[in-house]
Amino acid sequence: MLNSIVIMGRLVRSPDLRKTKTGKSVVSFTLACDRDYGGDDRQTDFIDCTAWQGTAEFVHKYFAKGQMMVAKGRLASEKWQDKDGNPRTSWLVAADSVYFGEKKRVDSPPAADAYESTTTTFEELDEDGELLF
Repeated sequence: MLNSIVIMGRLVRSPDLRKTKTGKSVVSFTLACDRDYGGDDRQTDFIDCTAWQGTAEFVHKYFAKGQMMVAKGRLASEKWQDKDGNPRTSWLVAADSVYFGEKKRVDSPPAADAYESTTTTFEELDEDGELLF
């Protein structure tokens, strides 16, 4: 049997990274995916997605509200009970991998830690005329 899905859409809101009690990273996000029927007949589906661990951290670090994303994974169901005790089922995409759906916009700000320096201090050398290499 095969359960594979690929969707492309824009992020409805910026992803929020959370940690489980065991320390695993998880991020939930929603993609707005247009259905094109030709002409002016367009509808939008809002598809809930979840990503775990390394993929979750990648999504949180590099994606923000409004960006185009391609998510690849599997369709998953979650069974739960509403406040009246009725059984309910929700469907979401469990994303195993994500990709940028467009080139980086010129007006988008860089990630907060994109230019973080790994060098903290510089050491001044004595001028004795000899090179170190």
